[in-house]
Amino acid sequence: MNFNKSLFYLKIISLIAAIVLIFCPPINSQTKNNRIRIMTYNIHHGEGIDGKVDVERIAKLIDSLKVDLVALQEVDRGVERTKKIDIMKILSDKTGLNYSFFKNIDYQGGEYGNGILSRFPIVKQDNLHYKMIREGEQRGLLQTIVKIDEDEIAYMNTHIDYRQDDTERVMNVEEIRDLVKTKYNEFPMIICGDFNDLPESRTHVLMKENFVDIWELKGEGDGFTYPTENPEKRIDYIFFRLPEVKTGKNDKGKFKLNPLFIEVIESTASDHLPLVSDFEIERE
Repeated sequence: MNFNKSLFYLKIISLIAAIVLIFCPPINSQTKNNRIRIMTYNIHHGEGIDGKVDVERIAKLIDSLKVDLVALQEVDRGVERTKKIDIMKILSDKTGLNYSFFKNIDYQGGEYGNGILSRFPIVKQDNLHYKMIREGEQRGLLQTIVKIDEDEIAYMNTHIDYRQDDTERVMNVEEIRDLVKTKYNEFPMIICGDFNDLPESRTHVLMKENFVDIWELKGEGDGFTYPTENPEKRIDYIFFRLPEVKTGKNDKGKFKLNPLFIEVIESTASDHLPLVSDFEIERE
């Protein structure tokens, strides 16, 4: 092949590549077969049951499960106990996922709060500090809007008070419900987290007035996630919007989230076990 022909073919290849880039959206904005995989995981600042802080093994777990949206609780940034590392930045770098982090408290010279990883663009993010009725750890609700194909969904992450008196938990759930009605009523919604309360508690029952507990819909077995070595409690949850309000609208028409399955994943990377669920996005 002479030089002129080689140059001609090179130009053709370059033109095709340019057309592909123009007309094909970036891979991190698209679903695979209209399915997305969700994870919620209290990572105990990256400390496993072996007492070692190892953020990389959490990243490997997320990668191995091919998760699209991850809600992480008990996340450190610049904290002394975790050698001042930025956990969300490390996880983002290791997995290639976008991230959002908001602190709820200052701790040991750094910040401590909740984080979200997303295979899709995060177009909005916010954080709500819950009202408190007594001294203790400030808790929060991390809120994101993620763009999937041409659709947007609300994906939220929380970690609620653990004390025996459930007054504050119940009050926090009321705040979640009020926020959803005022700011996110038009969005399909998934809310994950460590609610520190059991099924059929007042916290759980109140959440179910506006959301569906995926485990009750698709789970098999007890769904225990805590503690890791001998799990005996179901306190980590994935909820989604009730059918009458879970549809969103865009230029393509209405779409909704349809949960397909949910399961607890075995791992020793934290004192909690991660919870994973698949959803299908259905469009009219």
